[in-house]
This record gives sequence, C-alpha cells and structure tokens, in this order.
Amino acid sequence: MSENNKTNTKAKKGLFVQSYGCQMNVYDSERMVDVLAPLGYAPVEKPEDADLVVLNTCHIREKATEKVYSEIGRLKMQKEAKQKAGNGDMMIAVAGCVAQAEGAEIMNRAPVVELVVGPQAYHHLPELIARAARKSGEVLDTSFDAIDKFDALPIKRENTGVSAFLSVQEGCDKFCSFCVVPYTRGEEFSRPFAKVMDEAKSLVDNGVKEIILLGQNVNAYDGGNNIGLAQLIEKIAELNGVERIRYTTSHPCDMRDDLIAAHGSIAKLMPYLHLPVQAGSNKVLKAMNRKHTVESYAETIAQVRKMRPDIAIASDFIVGFPGESDKDFEETMALVREIKYASAYSFKYSRRPGTPASAMMYQIAENIKDERLQALQALLAEQQTAFNASKIGQEVDVLVTGKGRNPGQMLGKAPWQQSVFFAGDESMINKTVRVKAVGAGLNSLAGELLKADANA
Repeated sequence: MSENNKTNTKAKKGLFVQSYGCQMNVYDSERMVDVLAPLGYAPVEKPEDADLVVLNTCHIREKATEKVYSEIGRLKMQKEAKQKAGNGDMMIAVAGCVAQAEGAEIMNRAPVVELVVGPQAYHHLPELIARAARKSGEVLDTSFDAIDKFDALPIKRENTGVSAFLSVQEGCDKFCSFCVVPYTRGEEFSRPFAKVMDEAKSLVDNGVKEIILLGQNVNAYDGGNNIGLAQLIEKIAELNGVERIRYTTSHPCDMRDDLIAAHGSIAKLMPYLHLPVQAGSNKVLKAMNRKHTVESYAETIAQVRKMRPDIAIASDFIVGFPGESDKDFEETMALVREIKYASAYSFKYSRRPGTPASAMMYQIAENIKDERLQALQALLAEQQTAFNASKIGQEVDVLVTGKGRNPGQMLGKAPWQQSVFFAGDESMINKTVRVKAVGAGLNSLAGELLKADANA
C-alpha cells in the first residue's frame, strides 16, 4: 500500500490505491490521489473501507496478470460482504501496465472490475468514474498521451512527506528484448523543464527536503534548450529547502559526461547511483539488445567513482536469459566481483508475451535459473553487508522520516540510501541529524545520535 494511504475520518468517499512494482507506479498512485481529491476522495487504510479501490499494476514480472486476478477475487468478496452488510458499495478499478497490456481481457474475465485505465490515462479518472457510476457500458481507457497527462495533473501535491518522487521522464526507446515497458509506457517523453521546476517548487513549499527524479530512463531526460538531467539537478539544487536529490532509473548508454561530473560538483546530489547492467556477458547483453558492453559499463562506473569515491553503486541483474551458458553466468559473477555493489536487484528471466526474448530458442530450465540466482544473490548480499559495514565509525547525516519499530527509536535515510535506526524523539522527524554509525546489517545501519539540530 502506498505510504499516502492514511485514514481520513472526515472523508465523504474512501480511496484505497494498491501499488505494485516500480517507483514510477508509486508516483502514479500518489498522483491518482491528487486527481481524485477534488471529487471528495481521501485515502483509507483498508480496501473494505473504500468506495473506490484502484489496483495500480506492474507487468514486468512473471505471472503478474494472475496476481491481479487473485487480488480482484479477494476484492470481489469484500465488495459483496460490504453490500450485504449495508455499508455501501465498492468500485474496483485496474490501472497501470497490466491494464495497458490486457485491458479488454480484464473486463471480459473479471466483470466485477468497473473500469480499466492505462498509465498514460489516469488523469481521466474523474470522467471514467462518472461513466462507470452511470453503468454506461465498458469503461476502458488505455490511450497514450504523456503530454496530455502531465498537463492535466495538478501542480500542487498533497500528502507528501519529507521525501517525494518527481516524474521527469517516461517511456523507453531502447527496446531491450526482455522488456514490456516500451509497449506499456510508450516512447520516451521528457517533461518540459519549466513544468518540472514548477512541481519541484510545489514540493519544497509542501515541506519536501529530498526530491527523487524518476524516469524509465531518467538520464535520457531532455527538457529542451540544452537542459539535460545534469542541468536539471543543478537547478533543483538551487531551490531553498532542498537538501537531497536522487535519480532513478538510468541506462548505461545515457550516462553523459556532464551527469558523471555532477556527482562530484553538486553536493546535494546524493552519493548513490542505480545503473542496471543486467548481465556480465557481452554475448547475453547483445541478445538482450542492451546497446552497451561490459567494458563500457565498467568504464562508466570507474568515471563516476573518480568523481565521487564514496558513491554507492546499485544495479539490476537478470539470470537465466535464453542462451545464457555457464560461462556467461560466470562472467556476470566476475563483473559483480569487479564492481563491488552496495545493493542490487536480481531476478530470474521470465517470458513476457510479445517481447522478442519470449520467442528465443534455448530457454533455460527453472532449476538452473534457481541455482544461478541463489549464487548471485549470495555474492550480492555479501557485498552489500560489506559496504554497510564500511560505514561503521563514520559520522552520517540522516534525514529522519519517522519512528522506528521500537519505543524511543527513530528511522531515517543515509546518503547512500540505507535505513538508519537510532535513539531519538519525534521532534526530529523531517529534520537532518548527525549520527555515528555503530552497527550494520544487510539493509540498514545502527546509529548513535551526535547532534540533534544538524541542518534542522
């Protein structure tokens, strides 16, 4: 559930948005809340308390569609129970990439779903809800118009915390052979620079201190007038109130020299880079249509580390791609040992209907995929733990986001993206405090507070 799903007892209509998949979906879910607020909808904690439930779906992983139908089945029972108890009705909507790819089939297979909307059309939700309420036939909108969508979204953002996503680029023109994004999100589109800055200023006015720039290939951003991602970061860094800037996710072919240099020259740009490589074999990379090589990727990482030696490097990996040999997999393991990652996401290859890779010969057996994934994840976990342990004894600026699990414990984020737990009080929330790292785990650091008012 999105962090924005918080109970509002004064709301006339309850809204529950369930997000799956990437950060772009989280951003889209937050914007759906903004779009629906003028209609009287406000987030609730549980779907059974909602008048409208939106499943914001992801189509990247295997069996994504079946998971959607399973959730629809659960919602159908909750809807029927709510009606039987006389507690009103529940409208069920499916949004996101599964909706884009399989919208008509969803409505045919699950009649309880009253509307389906793609990721480039959710700004039409008010109109679609009105049509669905009138029971005026199939309510399906999977149109592609990113420009229209962003123009229609309200600039003012509600329910943002101290950290917020800001979408600057959508879609993809790379056409990796395993990926459905070009078919569900469309071609690459960059929001105009002025529009992005307007939203960034609105976020700062709302108390946001960390802005995370989003895109399927965010480093391909082109805001016009020679404004790429590096120049955008520089301009956002000039806004009073912004303390931290991040961006995700990037493609190795779009790491321009000025963006690499920005990691050394812009202090507010955090020392963290998520740069997916997917495989460490040039043969596999060619089959994936990644358009970069192992050598070019390693050189890019070396240049970034030259600019920012303490940077945390993160990546994505796919194991078991069609035709991947034992030698190919060992080359991936060798690259991981060379780069030494701070964190990474790794997955078994899964066929996505309509992608070139789904029709390739030499599909890998599941048991081999499992073995390779376990070996890779063990190595990545070892590296991640070692990176975190390297911070023990250092003083760390922590942006405090909320309370920890234990009494008197606070939770925040380190510059390298890890969670940090330390003893403190709620007055520190939304502030940056200085702690000394005294312990490390796979995903977090333990800290001791040094100064409560640092950068407050």
